Amino acid sequence: MSGPGERANGPDGRARGPALPEAQGARPVLAIVGPTAVGKTAVAVAVCQALGGEVVSLDSRQMVRELDAGTAKPTPEERAAAPHHLVDFAAPDAPLSLASVQRLAHAAIEDVRGRGALPVVVGGTGQYVWAVLEGWRVPEVPPNASLRTALATYAAEHGVAALHARLDAVDPASAAAIDARNVRRVIRALEVHAALGVPMSAARGRRVPPWPVAILGLTRPRPALFARIDARIDAMLAAGLETEVRALVARGYGFVLPALSSVGYREWRPYLAGEVDRDAVVKRIRQSTRRLARNQDTWFRRDDPRIRWVDLEAVALEDVVAEAERLVRAIEAAGAAARGP
Repeated sequence: MSGPGERANGPDGRARGPALPEAQGARPVLAIVGPTAVGKTAVAVAVCQALGGEVVSLDSRQMVRELDAGTAKPTPEERAAAPHHLVDFAAPDAPLSLASVQRLAHAAIEDVRGRGALPVVVGGTGQYVWAVLEGWRVPEVPPNASLRTALATYAAEHGVAALHARLDAVDPASAAAIDARNVRRVIRALEVHAALGVPMSAARGRRVPPWPVAILGLTRPRPALFARIDARIDAMLAAGLETEVRALVARGYGFVLPALSSVGYREWRPYLAGEVDRDAVVKRIRQSTRRLARNQDTWFRRDDPRIRWVDLEAVALEDVVAEAERLVRAIEAAGAAARGP
């Protein structure tokens, strides 16, 4: 049996985070959010080591096997330093609905808390993060392949604005919340409406999760963040991103799949078709990744009072970890006071 501070093995034989005294009670959830390339993984690993935590990843692309060079997955060293959940578990063509991700994330969080460890939710995929933290009631509507194909064809023929207008006609609330360029989300909202006969916005609700949450937001000045994005893209290219994309396509995985329609992968489609050169691909990846970082700001707002923002250009890593610990300890102290003597 593992004592305090020792690693405990789970039923699957994987090393777990440091066991903690039972007297500490059930742990809260710490979420670490922020834009792509800001440095969430390094902070999460350091926090897990300091506070006895385990990472629950909510990055949509890092969940997919075989997408390695273009996704900045945690390295083997980082995974050895802190246990990671929901990384590398889905096939490239596996349907990953919001409902299924939420269910898996909740199960992972309960597993981690049940062993007295701190769940550290890490993600830049805002929809996943808030669905988990806010307890969204997500409609359980299975994918409709024929409808998706028809709607994607409609968008290709008439434009994304025309498809978005169809959504606005039946579900204006969802249309207002979904960017017309995010064709996959527009299609999903139309799919839910077709299946349920009611707008997706009306089918949703919220069920407050049974655990308290602290949210640490990581940021950097835009020039510094963009420099890190460029450096990451250079590293991805050097790691064989083009070779990886070619191999996935050769195995029959098409660019219509969510995995290959994501940033860093979809930009290769015109190149493989002989329509643009490699320099154009790299330029588009840089542009798309910067746009992604800006879009993430709409999910994680600087004026959100629930998020404690830290500028990673202004403080040392140990100070960030100390701030995370303050957030967690404050929630634990409040919980202990509520329970009484």
